[in-house]
Amino acid sequence: MTASWRRWVERWYLSYALLGATMAGMAPILLPLLVSRNGNVAVVGAVMAAFNLGGLTAPVWGNFADRYRLHRGLMLGGLLVTAIALALFPFTSSLAFWLVLAFMQGTGAAAVATVANLFIVEAHPRSEWDARIGWLQTYYGAGQVGGLLLAGALSQVGLSVGLLIAAALTALGLAPGWSVRTPTNLPFSRPLLLQPARHAHWAAGSPQHFYHLPTLKALQQMTHSLNSSFFIFLVLWFFSFAGAAAFFSLYPVLMQQVYGVGSGTSSIGFAVAAAAGLALYAPAGRWAERFGPMRVLQAGLGMRGLAFLGLFLLGVGHFPAQGVLAILGFLVVVLAWSLLSVSGTALAAQLSPTGEGNGIGIFNASSALAGVVGAAGGGWLAKQWGEDAVTIFGVVGIVIGLAVSGRILSTNGDKKSS
Repeated sequence: MTASWRRWVERWYLSYALLGATMAGMAPILLPLLVSRNGNVAVVGAVMAAFNLGGLTAPVWGNFADRYRLHRGLMLGGLLVTAIALALFPFTSSLAFWLVLAFMQGTGAAAVATVANLFIVEAHPRSEWDARIGWLQTYYGAGQVGGLLLAGALSQVGLSVGLLIAAALTALGLAPGWSVRTPTNLPFSRPLLLQPARHAHWAAGSPQHFYHLPTLKALQQMTHSLNSSFFIFLVLWFFSFAGAAAFFSLYPVLMQQVYGVGSGTSSIGFAVAAAAGLALYAPAGRWAERFGPMRVLQAGLGMRGLAFLGLFLLGVGHFPAQGVLAILGFLVVVLAWSLLSVSGTALAAQLSPTGEGNGIGIFNASSALAGVVGAAGGGWLAKQWGEDAVTIFGVVGIVIGLAVSGRILSTNGDKKSS
């Protein structure tokens, strides 16, 4: 059994593990902390919004890869651009340069992540896809956990040093990536993949988020049925995701300024939560089959809403062991993502009027857009009304999501996931 996993893993998976470490682990901690030392919290939100905005370029890179067979070049070029942007970030305090560099980081990560699944589905038989993609996501998730732990340690040494090390690790991904070859098999159409993103709530660097690409035709068809269950589901997802994205984008700053939790401790707490969340994906899939994905989605929203409400009360009150309680509250927020990711992917496929692949593509694009709006909106709210407004944003987004989910249930029922 020890050797069986090796048949599903290739050397270039290490490139994606390093991408997970830097873009999903180190950047979400180090970037907000560095920016918060040189600007206000609204600037932090703007920078993290620019980072998420880079993820919206994924369709461009996906089309380039399919049309011109540029898979290997996109991966290596994306790693190089991301590494350069990370390395330059500590050497400026200009908001304009920060925005450009953050956008470059998100764009580079999107270019790399876009081709991740293409290397699998265009080079291996269908019977091997699930196992290989499962291991790809395992490498990415493990990289995220490792990156969060490393960010916690490096935040005590120096944020600039931490970002330079993140840049070096990203560039190190060029070595295993150099061995990969662009697939020679050109598919007539991109096949459907229903695997949810198995990592803790960071859409900007997820290989899984960037596989299904929304098409203009599908978007046009969707606008003709704005009262459909699918469109209502997108509204639900957008508001609940945007509220959470605001908190995640400002996470290390909020933990430090509101709850008195140092960056090292908050990073370790995030890492523990992300690792614990990995164990919930399989049960979440079984629950979706048994109770239906909408019920599982509502359970995840309920968990997250209660956690955000508890974090708000912690922020405005005076409680003993406030920092420990804040970490536990955030643990619930992250664990809920396992339920939301599994059920959300299933619902996007089920409810889409334009085909499952198009539905998941639009669903993932809405996640990326919600990340942009949430990060920018959260920073603005924190500047106008204080950091506690960010957790209220999270609660409001969840309440809207739960209210809208009831309408979908009353209209559509709750089909079991297939």
